[in-house]
Amino acid sequence: MSNLQDLKDAGETSVVDKQTGQVYELDLTSYSNDSEKNGSLPNKPQSGDHNLKKGLKSAHIQLIAIGGCIGTGLFVGTSSTLYKCGPAGLFISYCIMSTIIYPVMNALAEMVCFLPGLPDENETGGSISTLCTRYVDSSLGFAVGWNYVYCYVILVAAECTAASGVVTYWTTAVPKAAWITIFLGIIVVLNCTAVEFYGTSEAIFCSLKIFCILGIIIVSIVLFFGGGPNHDRLGFRFWKDPGAWAYHLADGGAGRLSDIITGVIRAGFAFILGPELVVLTSTEAQDSRRNIEKAARRFVWRLIFFYCVSSLCAGVIVSRNDPVLLNALSQGKPGAGSSPFVIGIQNAGIKVLPHIINVCILSSAWSSGNSFMYATTRSLLSLSQEGYAPKIFNRVNRWGVPYTGVAFATAFSCLAYLNVSSSTADVFNWFSNISTISGFLGWICSGVAYLRFRKAVFFNNLYDRLPFKTPFQPYFTWFYIILIAIICLINGYESFVHWNYKDFIAAYITLPLFLILWLGHKAYTRTWSQWMISVSEIDVTTGLREIEEETKELNARRIPPRNLWEKILEWLF
Repeated sequence: MSNLQDLKDAGETSVVDKQTGQVYELDLTSYSNDSEKNGSLPNKPQSGDHNLKKGLKSAHIQLIAIGGCIGTGLFVGTSSTLYKCGPAGLFISYCIMSTIIYPVMNALAEMVCFLPGLPDENETGGSISTLCTRYVDSSLGFAVGWNYVYCYVILVAAECTAASGVVTYWTTAVPKAAWITIFLGIIVVLNCTAVEFYGTSEAIFCSLKIFCILGIIIVSIVLFFGGGPNHDRLGFRFWKDPGAWAYHLADGGAGRLSDIITGVIRAGFAFILGPELVVLTSTEAQDSRRNIEKAARRFVWRLIFFYCVSSLCAGVIVSRNDPVLLNALSQGKPGAGSSPFVIGIQNAGIKVLPHIINVCILSSAWSSGNSFMYATTRSLLSLSQEGYAPKIFNRVNRWGVPYTGVAFATAFSCLAYLNVSSSTADVFNWFSNISTISGFLGWICSGVAYLRFRKAVFFNNLYDRLPFKTPFQPYFTWFYIILIAIICLINGYESFVHWNYKDFIAAYITLPLFLILWLGHKAYTRTWSQWMISVSEIDVTTGLREIEEETKELNARRIPPRNLWEKILEWLF
């Protein structure tokens, strides 16, 4: 990029950013000597008169991360996986997904802890589109950014759909459209408040989810040893009869393999977008480097524990051919009616607990929709800052809320009303299929961004200044990129075995849409000659000095834990 003084001497009045293709009008008289010495471009378009606020504390971030990832995919979605893949297929698939989400979280956290973004400039450093633009290519940043936007919006609609279905467990007197309106309205209101209030509300929702899962695990252990009202010791009975595997496509080894593959594909819906919620909060996080690192480290292990243990419990307390489970799946019965945990507890003779779990499932869907609405608005803001979305999405009010993004997300979240004329199961299945592959594509792109980031860090001799270093890199990142790419290609394999064009479209429609976004931007900006920014041109220094000074100042003011209770709180949050 030319130095500003060179541009001034040449009489230039505008300059084109080669990474984004955006034209900037130069006002050279308004730049300081430091700007001229650094050869920097003019600032990106400003977000109105207001900026994002640093209102999220460590506890907010950790609970938002784990809570946003724990939704109906775990509480309800495990039922269809258990039926189709058997208890062994369900458990193994969740373990495999856990090995994938660990390096995904590490790669994202390493990049974002290094440069978390500057709220004074409304720079959302944790946005995957920002990371891809900065470290790979502007066209990839454009494609992955819009990929995430429609993924998040679909998930908001999916969770509202699931929440409206949960209520019908108690009553069908109120139309589903009314419940969708109520749930969506509360989500919108919470996302229109200052970020600290959003964080507090989400922390409350997420705490309820965590206590619910812990309660389910404890009850499952009790039932395993025969401590229920009927004193029937379950053990691993259902792993023996009807068996650990479903063999839903074939017999023998091929059948067991197909159970695992199908389980991994279905488990993806429960895992996707958890790591992204951690890093998206970086710009609005207090003490961002420290809190994002803490959240990243603890989020992964907590998620692995909850998901792996919960999936094991589901296969222990209920049979995959349980009549109640089969009836719920065949009728698309929503909420606790199709949850394997509730069915197992009902079979044990416990009468009150299913209603309590149903309340938790309702709050879970509500909480996840709340998180995905937040993610949609911040992703739109990031796209607008990069010049990939209309400038109207670059507006932030005095409370730090990107209100135009909230309006956009609300409008498209009305896709949930499709549920009024279709069954919950069909709509939820379409939403989950499309959003799962969108999330997988985002993980692949973030992995590519990390590999380029790592090369640029070593090229500029900055590795010692990384505040968060993760093990087995870059091998872990290559591992998950390859594995997720394979899953994306085979995720619709069942539609070929028993041809179903609807399932085929749902499984693969995201791939051509992503290619159209990526290659379309390439064509529009005419940057076919450059598919990746050269390592020497990757910017890993802008904003680094500011964040290091801020971290140094915060560390100097930090008071270490003085007693056991404070040490416990420090570990928890």
